[in-house]
Amino acid sequence: MTDRLYLRHSTDKQTDARQRHSLAALIAAGAPVYEDPATSSRVLSLNRPGFTQLLNEAAVGDTIRIADAARLFRSVADVLALRPVLIRRGLHLRVESGLLSGIDLAADDSGTKMIIQVLAAVLEFQRDLISENTKEGVATAEAAGKSLGRPAAFEPQEIEEIVEAYREGATVKGLARQYRVDPKTIRRALDSAGAREVPDDLGVLLDDVADDHQDQAPADPTVSVDVPGLVAEHLLTGEDAKIRESLRDGRTIRRGQGYSVRVTAPLSLHQAMIEQSSDALMQSPAGRKAHRLHSNRVLALRVPPPF
Repeated sequence: MTDRLYLRHSTDKQTDARQRHSLAALIAAGAPVYEDPATSSRVLSLNRPGFTQLLNEAAVGDTIRIADAARLFRSVADVLALRPVLIRRGLHLRVESGLLSGIDLAADDSGTKMIIQVLAAVLEFQRDLISENTKEGVATAEAAGKSLGRPAAFEPQEIEEIVEAYREGATVKGLARQYRVDPKTIRRALDSAGAREVPDDLGVLLDDVADDHQDQAPADPTVSVDVPGLVAEHLLTGEDAKIRESLRDGRTIRRGQGYSVRVTAPLSLHQAMIEQSSDALMQSPAGRKAHRLHSNRVLALRVPPPF
């Protein structure tokens, strides 16, 4: 039976330091950690990549441990969607701190069901209070004449200079370098001033955006991926020498009765592993599960376009 730790915080300005403190003993003992950083509680736990990975790797009897209940759910809908999944898979769910610390929240008994319903209602009530207080604060600030929202990137004089330079032939990317901002910021400033007209050939705008993407996208980042043992065993008998070498250099990680090989290599090599193992693994249920798990781990590391 394995303890699996789940951490989540809502924005990139927050950290998981408090959660790690609550789970420090388990982390020190080597329990696997799954994270969903900068993930809103509005995203159901079953739709989060970190928690999905945890479920894919968990075995019957494993225990999911969280620092507090709000890391997993803040609405009745989330609780109702999550509990049946945990029960079907034979998993336990425990909170490390607070009044719920002695309860298996995934237990399928009437007492736990009642506690979960009360908990969900309290958490939803708390969220509604926060929302009401926020709306009241915004209304009070507006009444006092305070400016709300994101601070303007440019002063009015700077916008005039940008528009004038653009009309005289300066490019968006050139202006972005001059003012040390993203090209999208320059485009927003120009559009707000009505300085950009839609050209007859829309390809001009598409090429402009594509050029920015090409400038910003990493060539082939080096990433670490835990390759499921079944996938690794198949690829070690393959013809690709680079893949075989990367697997031999990887670190074997035991997980219950199974194992993975942690491989650090260019993203393109991980994608090649998926392609070269797909046909053979799809011939059996265990192979399909291993292939899906491996693909999800690689896809989660792909860098999305900046536009």
